Amino acid sequence: MDSLPVLLKGLAIGLSIAAPVGPIGLLCIRRTLADGPAHGFASGLGAASADAVYGAIAGFGVALVTDALVGSQTALKLVGGLMLLWLGWSTLRARPSDRPADRPAAARTAGGLAGAYASTFLLTLANPATILSFAAVFGGLGLTPTSPTNGGTGDSTAVAAVLVLGVFVGSALWWLALSASVGAFRRRVTPAAMLWINRASGAVLGGFGIAALASLL
Repeated sequence: MDSLPVLLKGLAIGLSIAAPVGPIGLLCIRRTLADGPAHGFASGLGAASADAVYGAIAGFGVALVTDALVGSQTALKLVGGLMLLWLGWSTLRARPSDRPADRPAAARTAGGLAGAYASTFLLTLANPATILSFAAVFGGLGLTPTSPTNGGTGDSTAVAAVLVLGVFVGSALWWLALSASVGAFRRRVTPAAMLWINRASGAVLGGFGIAALASLL
C-alpha cells in the first residue's frame, strides 16, 4: 500500500468536514476571542478527535457500532440540542471581565483547556449523522478498507488507520489555522465589542440548539 496518497485524501476529507461554519466553528472563534488561541484550538481539537472516532468506525467498517449510533440518534440529538442551549445561554451571559486573559496567571489552569476540549468532543459525538457522512465519502472515493484499489483485504487495517490519521490531522490543521488567524485580531477587540460578540454567539448557538430539538418533532 502506498500510504501517502491515502493520507493526503484523509487530510482532504478532514479539512472538508471541519471547514463548514457551524456551532463548533462559532465556539472556536468565540473562545479564541474571549480566552485566547489555546482555548480556541482546544475546542477545535475536541471536534477533530470526535471526527477521528467516527472516521475510525466508518473506516474499519464496525457495522454494529454504526447501527447502534444511528438507532440512538434521537437520544443523541436531544443531548446535543440541550448542550447547545446550555452553551448558548452561558455564552449569552458571559461578560468580558470573565475572560481568563483578565485574570491572574494562577487562575488560568489546564482545566479550562480540558473543558473546552471535552465540550466540543461530546457535542460532535452527539451528531451520529457524521458517521454516515464518512461512510459516504469513503465509499464514493473508493477508500473503504476492502476496496480493490486499496489492496483488497490484506491492507485493509493499514488503509483504515492511515485514513483516520489523515482525517484527524486535516481537521486539526483547520482548527489550528482558524484559532491562530482569529487570535491575531484578538487584542483589537474592545470589551464593548466582546460583549456583543458574546450576545450574538449565544443567540446563534441557542438557535442551533432549538433547531436540533425541533428536528425531533
